[in-house]
Amino acid sequence: MIGRFRRSRRTSDEDQQAAMTDAAGTPLVPAIAHADRFTFQDLVAEATSDIGSRPARLVMTILGTVLGIASLVATIGFAQTAAAQIASQFDGAAATRVVVTAAKAQSGSQNQSVAAGRLPWDSPERVTSLAGVESATLLGEVELTEGETITAVPVNDPSAAAVASPRLFSASPDLLDTAEGGLVTGRFFDAGHDSRADRVAVLGERAAERMGINRVDSQPSVFIGGVAYAVIGIVDGMERRSELQDAVIIPTGAARADFGLLAPSELDIRIVVGAGPQVADQAVLALQPDDPESLEAKAPSGSSDLSQSVQSDVNVVFLILGVIALLAGGLGIANVTLLSVMERIGEIGLRRALGATRRQIGAQFMVESIVIGFIGGLIGSALGVFAVIAVAVVQGWTPVTDPLIALAGAVLGAVVGWGSGWYPARRAARVEPVAALRGG
Repeated sequence: MIGRFRRSRRTSDEDQQAAMTDAAGTPLVPAIAHADRFTFQDLVAEATSDIGSRPARLVMTILGTVLGIASLVATIGFAQTAAAQIASQFDGAAATRVVVTAAKAQSGSQNQSVAAGRLPWDSPERVTSLAGVESATLLGEVELTEGETITAVPVNDPSAAAVASPRLFSASPDLLDTAEGGLVTGRFFDAGHDSRADRVAVLGERAAERMGINRVDSQPSVFIGGVAYAVIGIVDGMERRSELQDAVIIPTGAARADFGLLAPSELDIRIVVGAGPQVADQAVLALQPDDPESLEAKAPSGSSDLSQSVQSDVNVVFLILGVIALLAGGLGIANVTLLSVMERIGEIGLRRALGATRRQIGAQFMVESIVIGFIGGLIGSALGVFAVIAVAVVQGWTPVTDPLIALAGAVLGAVVGWGSGWYPARRAARVEPVAALRGG
């Protein structure tokens, strides 16, 4: 494909100049200096004509770019889809929860935080009548004195290795419904146990496993500070309060009677979606009508900060993996383009002898690399999007892919081709016609 290169020539004969003047010698038509006729269309035609002449090599060349762009687009799409799934799970739990606690106030010379108010013991009954509230429960962490432990063994063996005790919580009877937990075995304590301060306990699943209790029909007991509590149930789930999986839970009445619990730590309210701000405002008034500022209600926000943090971390990890794969594709283009230059030394020398400039030769190989990279980018972007959709459908997720990422993948392929073809194009442009033709 040599026919498009032409030298700039001047019509040398003065007969032509004479024919273009009148008798007085005045030019009838301005003299035209014929410029180089190698246009941009010629450049693109020359660059693309060799691409399709070797189909097998073309496939192997763009394969690296296809894999790199596909992995980059797919991993970013996977990150966005996974992060959206995580966000929906976090926000789904947060959007149906309001937590009321005592407000903190600064007190003393050391500016220590102390509770400004106190939750009433009948808080669940007060807030369940509010519109939008489905259930509510009181929660309080019971602090044992130094030396007191929670164990399933009634005898204290000084020679045995020390084992960390599970956390101890007090709760009102609606905890299971509010925290969306489930029973593994047994039952949960009810209002009668609470009002009578019965010494019964419910174990979180992981706490029960650590203590070696997996059934309740044999009436097992746990010893809390030396006081025996009958285990009546084992619970799991607790999606809203995962820390309870590793805890021992007793009725609020028993915590007040045996351990002197002065006030619950918080009131956990399960609400319908969208009722958060309304319930938060009304709950503090229902609990402390004389001093609502002494309580603090936390309503669900528009999005979860934790889910956004997870999304950012996942995006960074997947982006690094995609860039590494893309670099491998760029090296493939550079190697094949350089090999093409070495194979076409004779052709390059002939074109230079016919008048092609260094710039034209370099531009030809540069455009060839850019076209190869762009083709690989298009195919890779399409494969990456299809991969995200396929995985999301299999997992039952909602696929999330930014259209700009797919378009940027194709453009990035061209950029990779440009960067990969710079050195081979520069080397081709430096080929001298005489040396090339001598070498064949």
